[in-house]
Amino acid sequence: MGQQIRLEVVTPSGAKVDEDVDIVNAPGFGGDFGVLANHAPFLSTIRIGTLTYENGNKRESLMVSGGFCEVSNNKITFLVESAEAGTDIDVDRAMKAKERAEKRLNQSAQQTEELNRRRAEIALQRAVARLKVAKSL
Repeated sequence: MGQQIRLEVVTPSGAKVDEDVDIVNAPGFGGDFGVLANHAPFLSTIRIGTLTYENGNKRESLMVSGGFCEVSNNKITFLVESAEAGTDIDVDRAMKAKERAEKRLNQSAQQTEELNRRRAEIALQRAVARLKVAKSL
């Protein structure tokens, strides 16, 4: 095993991950990115999506919901609104949320209500990300 990087994932309710890992892949607003040990320092905004990390043969996934990421001194820290492991996701609830969001998107397209459309888009992104993480188990 090569060098590792320290991964911290923090939400308003507390730390979700705090461990050394081999690689981290994250959903940045400018596109997905990967980070290995001794990566150059940088900052990024994080969009709703799947954050994955590997330690040896073990691969873990989290649904993350917006925030920021900082890489510095061989440590990567995510400050995100929420982070959910696949085992914590209620798949039925996520499917219902996805269906509601799609229905609202169709309705708001007809009514051209921008605020409702944006809320529905965000709800849909969260539901799809939850389902993706839950299915990766």
